[in-house]
Amino acid sequence: MNNNNQEDFVRIFDTTLRDGEQCPGAAMSEDEKLEIAHHLAKMNVDVIEAGFPVSSPVQFKAVERIAREVEGPIIAALARALRGDIETAAKALTPAKRKRIHTFLATSPIHMKYKLGKTPSEVLKMAPEAVRIAREFVEDVEFSPEDGTRSEWEFLREVCEAVIEAGASTINIPDTVGYTTPEKYGELFAFLKANVRGAEKVIFSAHCHNDLGLATANSLSAVKNGARQVECTVNGIGERAGNTAMEEVVMALRTRKDFYGITTKINTQLISRASYLVKTITGMVVQPNKAIVGANAFAHESGIHQDGVIKNRETYEIMTPESVGLESNKIVLGRHSGRAGFRDRVIRLGFTPTQDELEAAYNRFLEIADKKKEIFDEDLIALLTDHSRRTTSAKFHLEYYHVTSGTTTIPSATIKLKVDDVIIEDTCTGDGPVDAVFKTIQKITNINPVLNKLTISPVTKGTDALAEVSVSITFGDRTVVGKGSSTDIVEASAISFIDALNRL
Repeated sequence: MNNNNQEDFVRIFDTTLRDGEQCPGAAMSEDEKLEIAHHLAKMNVDVIEAGFPVSSPVQFKAVERIAREVEGPIIAALARALRGDIETAAKALTPAKRKRIHTFLATSPIHMKYKLGKTPSEVLKMAPEAVRIAREFVEDVEFSPEDGTRSEWEFLREVCEAVIEAGASTINIPDTVGYTTPEKYGELFAFLKANVRGAEKVIFSAHCHNDLGLATANSLSAVKNGARQVECTVNGIGERAGNTAMEEVVMALRTRKDFYGITTKINTQLISRASYLVKTITGMVVQPNKAIVGANAFAHESGIHQDGVIKNRETYEIMTPESVGLESNKIVLGRHSGRAGFRDRVIRLGFTPTQDELEAAYNRFLEIADKKKEIFDEDLIALLTDHSRRTTSAKFHLEYYHVTSGTTTIPSATIKLKVDDVIIEDTCTGDGPVDAVFKTIQKITNINPVLNKLTISPVTKGTDALAEVSVSITFGDRTVVGKGSSTDIVEASAISFIDALNRL
């Protein structure tokens, strides 16, 4: 295929569900992957890398289900340069209307010698052979020379020419260990586009890791030098220091189109929703000063800054909160708000609930509104995301809780759980109110997991802020993350623990 005739824009290849999931503690269930994939499709992501099918039955089923149920983007699956991997990827992708096999093989001297145990001549034969095998099943094949930025440029040129001749339509040059710099990465893309025979037939792609904090800068340098696909993840999650953050690349290209002269097709107003969704599902907290999606990204505390923004927002804001799906001001929603106003705001935040879901969420909203003076966008996003995770098919439901605690009192908790259709009540003591709650829930459910991590974070400011609690538990060989939100930290902790147990 000749890419000279294609519209000139930067394709967003989202690998949150594959490379992002490789972040320690970020494993997702099949349903969770599907939920994120549907939102990525709404955002107009060009390619969704759904997973690595050969790595586990769960990965295979998740890729297959996304391929069947998610329409719009190209659905990609990763495969090593092995026939078995490629055939498994092809099988998982069978239901997809638009599909891509992404195969890879290391090309750096250190990887070829110590990881593959192969000579450069052997790798030069294996790479195009993998592409040819993939072409037996799909027309769209992407090839990645792993550790590309530490590969010898001339050898990389030979590999690129070989895989183009074999039928690759996209060539990704990964900075696998986050080693390169913007200057050298840009030079590498310029070199390949100028010297690879058949370069005009393919899309060159950038895939960067953030070990030196340069992933976004490196990706943008690649775009400036001819890359027309960027591989990235929501919130920049991924192995070690993470991947290129999708929201950063997208907003940089949009905000500085005057410099880059090109942009993406992403619906940027759904960025904040995507960030919150991924944070909620993975339990990976977003740092407050994170670009674009951090809690402080559009906050101004300095008096000088506040004065400037009041007079003209452009003095200290290079993009608007609305452009990424946030309201710049507090929304006027409270206990007196009606269903119409609530529904309008929910839809503007990127949610598409059914009438029954909307009614249930509205009732939950009224409960919170009775406890909070003001309801913010962040509160609504937390409420709706939390509500969507409490399915009616869940085995355990919190009906009631009561705790006692104090400096001279042994903390205790009384919990009433609905287990299937049976109400069970019990009481336990603990080291603190939350520990007592967890022990009581464990006693009722007869499930005793290991608690790996408990994170409590306020969704908004103030003493009446909605609290969001994330717990990571391990039971047997399974690790799951549970989430819960409430204006009451203890209640949010109980909900999150029950959510995790339901996921087991």
